[in-house]
Amino acid sequence: MLAGMNAPASRSRARRPRWPPSRRAALVLAGLAAAIALLLALFDWNWFKAPLERAVGAATGRQFRIAGDLDVDLGRTITVSADRLSLANAPWSSHPHMGTARRMEVDVAPWPLLALRLHMKELRAIGPDMRLEANPDGPGGNWDFIGGDRAERTPRWRLDRLWIQDGRLRYSDAAARTGIDITLDSVEAGDGPAPVALAGKGRWRGAACRLPGSAAPPLDLADAATPYRIDLEARAGNTRASASGTLTHPFRFQVFDLQLALAGQDLEELYPLLGLALPPSPPYALDGRLRRDGQVWCYEGFKGRVGDSDLAGDVRIDARGERPLFTARLLSRRLDLDDLAGFLGAPPSAGEGETASPGQQARAARRAASPRLLPDTPYDLAKLNAMDADVRWRAQAIHAPRLPMLEAMDAHLRLEGGRLHLQPLDFAVAGGQVRADVRMDARRAPIATHARIAVRGVELPKLFPRAELAQGTAGRIAGNIELRGRGDSVAAILGGADGQVALGMGRGRISNLVMELAGLDVAEALKFMLTGDRQVPIRCAFADFGVEDGTMTARALALDSTDTLVVGEGTVDLERERLDLLLRPRPKDRSILALRSPLRVGGTFKDPSFRPDMAALGLRGAFALALGSITPPAALLATFETGPGEDSDCGGRYAR
Repeated sequence: MLAGMNAPASRSRARRPRWPPSRRAALVLAGLAAAIALLLALFDWNWFKAPLERAVGAATGRQFRIAGDLDVDLGRTITVSADRLSLANAPWSSHPHMGTARRMEVDVAPWPLLALRLHMKELRAIGPDMRLEANPDGPGGNWDFIGGDRAERTPRWRLDRLWIQDGRLRYSDAAARTGIDITLDSVEAGDGPAPVALAGKGRWRGAACRLPGSAAPPLDLADAATPYRIDLEARAGNTRASASGTLTHPFRFQVFDLQLALAGQDLEELYPLLGLALPPSPPYALDGRLRRDGQVWCYEGFKGRVGDSDLAGDVRIDARGERPLFTARLLSRRLDLDDLAGFLGAPPSAGEGETASPGQQARAARRAASPRLLPDTPYDLAKLNAMDADVRWRAQAIHAPRLPMLEAMDAHLRLEGGRLHLQPLDFAVAGGQVRADVRMDARRAPIATHARIAVRGVELPKLFPRAELAQGTAGRIAGNIELRGRGDSVAAILGGADGQVALGMGRGRISNLVMELAGLDVAEALKFMLTGDRQVPIRCAFADFGVEDGTMTARALALDSTDTLVVGEGTVDLERERLDLLLRPRPKDRSILALRSPLRVGGTFKDPSFRPDMAALGLRGAFALALGSITPPAALLATFETGPGEDSDCGGRYAR
């Protein structure tokens, strides 16, 4: 019975098919393959566009869009490609996009993705267009992606190499009137970061500019810790610059170290470009090391030329205070005096062999045609109040064909809050020294000026080194000048000045021919011309003028020698630039041909005249009175160099 009951069950089991293990595995693999095939047939990498857009948006704080296709090639390196990308701009910008690209390909290392970090081995951008804008309402710009203290954040992405094809980079700063449009193309440089060749144009601080050169990849701008390498030539207006080196925070210009060659037509043109209130100058070319750390700029070890003068030194600009502080230590081995004309408000000389721009040549031509000599170009009060300065400038030698007696210069200029102080302003002149102390208050117009000038030990023969009549002369000139005036130009200041001018010379000697000609003693003059000149001792010479409202009036004017006494009177009009002086000679020897005619010095500063005044021949009374007033002013006596143990009794016996 048991046997009968078990028989159907046994038959039932015997009817089920039994698959071998290898056949079952084949069926599983076939099903899996069909599922994978179906997945591949239906899969689209564009499904990941939205997550990728959200990830980039979270990292940058900006909306990121991929309007084209997204594709991924898997392997040891994952290559992600996308078309028609865009990154939104900062909320304050009027432009919707900070950057766009026709296509981008990124090689990504897979393992850092597990730690939610993005390591891009290379990014290839085709047709990228990036717009960098300075924030008009505060520091920084649209390149600041995440607010807060970025130094405390750990970057979650890294880029090793960038390749750009047909790129464009635009930078704008509306407040600084700056806008530059640059085309970019990467240059092959091995496996390292690829530099870019660039060519730009636009406006820098309102001046048209061009910018050819090369630079590090533009995306390096976003990495504050990596110095940005540049090798550029730039031109803005007439100013040209060639720079190579590194920048940190390049568009904020906070830290950089560059070798900078700078050239232009006029240093004054740097004021609108860089905010440096420098005086007008002839064309210049300088080369040195430019560094900046925050608000401190340094142009170190520069050398070059300004006009026809060599110039070297160090410059430092500290912009941390209320006004920038410009500090400079300058040296010229050979200074062309014409190149200092801009300090006085005059154009540099534009004659043969002189360096001047076309504009300066035109101004020099107009000035040469003017009957006026004193510079009348107004000083710019805004510039004098725009910054503070501390400048020391030394010149070891001076080239001045019209004033060959000038030998060297040492000037120290300090400017603070619109108040300028030149002290010392020293010139080595004809073996002596002219030392000036000049103060100008430009806080309001007109400028108030006070100048004190001390003349010491100037040798008479060296004043006229090319004059034959000066050969063999001797004597040292000394004196003091003090003037106060108000005006916005040199001409205006002197035209209304008050003060005094006193110059004198102690014992010396001078050509007898000069003295005879001064007395118009024809016989004596002819004798010396035919038989040779001789030297006549000078007892003293002096000129003492009072200055009031721009008019110099002679208080004492005389030259006393053993041969002739000359006394003078008259005025010098600083406002009209006119001379009106009368010199009365009285020869001390006897001659039947001695005319004793007074000499009239007239004309203008630019065109003086010297002629005998025949109408004054008979004025013996006035001349006699003048003889009693030729004793030198007491203030000058201390400056006379009369020789060891000797006192000057200049005019003594004639005054009695």
